[in-house]
Amino acid sequence: MRLKRNISGIDLFCIGIGSMISAGIFILPGVAFGMVGPSVILSYGIAGISVLIGALSMIELSTAMPKAGGNYYFISRSLGPLIGTTTGFLIWFAISLKCAFAIFGLAFLINHFFPVISIYLCSVLLTLFFVVINIFGTEKAAKLEMIMIFILLPLIALFVISGFHSVKIMHFTPFIPHNKNFNDIVAAAAFVFVSFGGLANVSGISGEIEDPKKNIPLALISSIVVAGILYTLVLFITIGIMPARKLTTSLAPIQDTAFISFGSMGFYILTTAAILAFLTTANAGIMTASRYPLALSRDEFVPLMLGKVNKKFNTPIISLVLTGIFIAIALLLDLHTLAEVASTVLIIMYILINLAVIVLRIGKIQNYRPTFITPLYPWTQIASIIIFFFLLCYMDANAVIISVFLVIFGMAFYFIFAKKTTAKYALLHLIEDLTNKKLTSIHLEKELKEIIHERDNVIKDDFDRLIEKAPTLDLEGPLNLKDFLNIISEELQKHIDIDKEELLRLFIAREKDSSTVLLPSIAIPHIVVEEDDRFILLLARCKKGIKFSKEHQNVKTVVALLGSKNKRNLHLRTLAAIAQIMQDKNFDNDWNNATSIHNLKDIFLLTERRRTS
Repeated sequence: MRLKRNISGIDLFCIGIGSMISAGIFILPGVAFGMVGPSVILSYGIAGISVLIGALSMIELSTAMPKAGGNYYFISRSLGPLIGTTTGFLIWFAISLKCAFAIFGLAFLINHFFPVISIYLCSVLLTLFFVVINIFGTEKAAKLEMIMIFILLPLIALFVISGFHSVKIMHFTPFIPHNKNFNDIVAAAAFVFVSFGGLANVSGISGEIEDPKKNIPLALISSIVVAGILYTLVLFITIGIMPARKLTTSLAPIQDTAFISFGSMGFYILTTAAILAFLTTANAGIMTASRYPLALSRDEFVPLMLGKVNKKFNTPIISLVLTGIFIAIALLLDLHTLAEVASTVLIIMYILINLAVIVLRIGKIQNYRPTFITPLYPWTQIASIIIFFFLLCYMDANAVIISVFLVIFGMAFYFIFAKKTTAKYALLHLIEDLTNKKLTSIHLEKELKEIIHERDNVIKDDFDRLIEKAPTLDLEGPLNLKDFLNIISEELQKHIDIDKEELLRLFIAREKDSSTVLLPSIAIPHIVVEEDDRFILLLARCKKGIKFSKEHQNVKTVVALLGSKNKRNLHLRTLAAIAQIMQDKNFDNDWNNATSIHNLKDIFLLTERRRTS
């Protein structure tokens, strides 16, 4: 059962913002300030710009393949099931750990005001609450996210606006402490990278987004920009108001700043904002983390039961429950270290995402058709990969060791449970291109075609069904007209009860009456037969051209039509559809570069046109 596309653009924006405005601003600034002083603003800026550059590739992939599991799906279909399975587990762990960190922060605040139960027990109960909310429906969870964000953002804006008059510029001097340098600023950027980890959440639910072609680019870019602006403004106010010595040791820097500026009322208002931030991150985290086991199960890399979608609520209940259990276990661990591990894993994810775009482009996957194209390809991807490798070099050794352990776990799981997969992927297309060997099947192209139909809400019409059934020839040539018409007559005879010689006579007579060449390289020979209720379409490519006449000696694209008189309306609709497709600016290039008969058909099936009922 498919997940419904019921998450709107504003829902998606709120999920992105809600996933980022959390511990990254309500807990980490004090620790990061202790690392590099006021220049922590630059650290957040470096992290934000890195994410924005890396996210361009994520957006491209999300618009080409808006599927549950997001980044796992992109990577498995481009770099292969081994890397994909490992990455699927890593992203599931990273989002779950980030979610656990937010739930712990929320439980800590609740315990501060109501010290009735332990922080851990409170955390487990909160985890259960969010799992139940998501079980009742993604749309309900997304609406809850939107409500919380609409309350949270004004509270943060109030903090920023009201705090400007209390900022002391002397707090920013020296901007970079004397014992610090650029390396320390980058190290702090790597540390706070998890603050922008919410984009993995957006990607993970791309299979449930309304109009993904429009909503994914708008939501992802706007959420990064808004989060970056909010981080900068909040840091400016916090550093400008709170004394450096106190800020360095604060685990609630925003609330403490509000208390200095506005007293108890300010403290309680910003504590409310912190609670909402933790709520949004936890809610969005559980929602999206659960989609990774779902995606893995659909590819048979984990037990199939994890991919079951409840018919009543249209949600993956088993996957949600399993994610909740993992979060409850994670809450027993050192959350500070696990936050660093989450940053490390997310950086690895961005490296693989940018590599995936390069492989898909170089592999010449015909049905890879993103609606958002990363600017300045491939330099954007290369720069992004270099930046993220650079950030990895500054990660804490323990975080790297744990991440390596998680990678080994994912690979071991693949070799034990999932190595029998027959899924094909873009890297094989690239190897095929380099070695001139046929290594791939049409599996990936078919899968991408189905995704495009689902993404664009395509309802098949008569022309689609004609193309799917159409006999298709891929000829080398060169050929003269009579030899070519003889070939297509022989092929059509297999699909219709009319003698080959009669078909050849009709085609020759039609061509003598008037040429069917529409453009220098395109012809549409069409004949009418006496029998009723007959209509068939044939596609043919001749790589070295067909000599239709002295004027047209290099026709490479032929669509032959055979129909009865009572099929005149279908005939006209078919001609209209062909005309629309052949006007596409990429038609000739795609047609000449297609590598199989299936690719030739897909050009007609996937080129945008007006469909008729």
